[in-house]
Amino acid sequence: MPIASVTDFFKEILYDLHTSLYLALGGSADKESMDWSSQALDLASTGIKILILLAVLGFFYWLILYIVKQSREKIHLNERRTKIVHSILRYIWIVASLIAIMSQINFEPETIKATAKASTWAGIYYVLWTSSGQIIHRVLQHYGLNASIEQLLKNILSVLLLVLGLASVMAQFGFDIVSLVAGLGIAGLAVGFAAQSTLANFIAGITILLEQSFQVGDWVNINDNEGRVVVIALRTTHILTRDNITVIIPNSNVASSEVTNLTSKNFIRFDIRVRIAFEDDIETARKEILQVLADNDVVLNRPETSATVAEIGEYGVFFIVRFWVKPAAVVRMPKMKEGLKEKIKYAFDAANISTPYPHMRLLMPKDVDYPIATKPFATTTQIVEEAVPLTKTDK
Repeated sequence: MPIASVTDFFKEILYDLHTSLYLALGGSADKESMDWSSQALDLASTGIKILILLAVLGFFYWLILYIVKQSREKIHLNERRTKIVHSILRYIWIVASLIAIMSQINFEPETIKATAKASTWAGIYYVLWTSSGQIIHRVLQHYGLNASIEQLLKNILSVLLLVLGLASVMAQFGFDIVSLVAGLGIAGLAVGFAAQSTLANFIAGITILLEQSFQVGDWVNINDNEGRVVVIALRTTHILTRDNITVIIPNSNVASSEVTNLTSKNFIRFDIRVRIAFEDDIETARKEILQVLADNDVVLNRPETSATVAEIGEYGVFFIVRFWVKPAAVVRMPKMKEGLKEKIKYAFDAANISTPYPHMRLLMPKDVDYPIATKPFATTTQIVEEAVPLTKTDK
């Protein structure tokens, strides 16, 4: 390829870039020659106008901020409301500055008008978004709902305001919002069919949060998993067991299972079983058991404890011991039961009350001579002859 052709190629590229830059700065392509001096003068004039407008807008912005700061105590503005006022004024200043710049650099009037409307809608949705958290908090506090529902509603409302805000802003610039929403609906339907289990867990999570059968901090038993509820998410529920193991259960399983809430009331009753020998006194044993319960700080005096005979078994008298505790004691209930059984055993030993174990005792009559005469068993002998099959030689 000749060198002259390569040079002409690059010269053409540079000329196109030169022309594009000139047109971008507001020049006219109808002119035979490009007048960069006049174009630079126009650009400097436009820049000066923009700076003057920005200075005027900035002056009014800082003036209003100063007035708000000085009259803050008179109009009873707290710290939170002052921040909201500052944010609104800052947003108005930025939008006004943007429109002023657009008006000086030859934007179409329709574009400037659409930008102003879109900025207004965006500001309205921003105010709704910032104040929605406080409104939801007050409403839920009035109805006594928990923090998990508050966070859920905040997330849903935030997403809803974001979608509506974007739709309103895009509508000002001529986008077809109806077609966009229809497309999103079809896509959402397809995603719903593809993620049925996730959707079921999500709906079950909302049901759990609304019903408030249990809350974070409660001690529950779900599907033989006993522990403290640490997280109620939209898809799963997390339980921390006594062994410091986190069990994650899908909310659909939680909603369809039998859930036992051990800490839903102010106090809860537990029981243990102990036994004494037949020869020991029941009232003495009951007194010792109740004394052990009375000496325990965790066991409540009201409602009263009890120790009643539940069964007279094959090798002893069985007591069922019932006692009441606060919900905070549920987490160490196995250790507490073991300690009570140990102390009851010590109390029985001190009171000479025996704790029987499975055994067998043979009782013989006293007026019988030993060894006892026995009659021999009668035996008979019978000889059975079996038939022997004949072989070929016997035939």
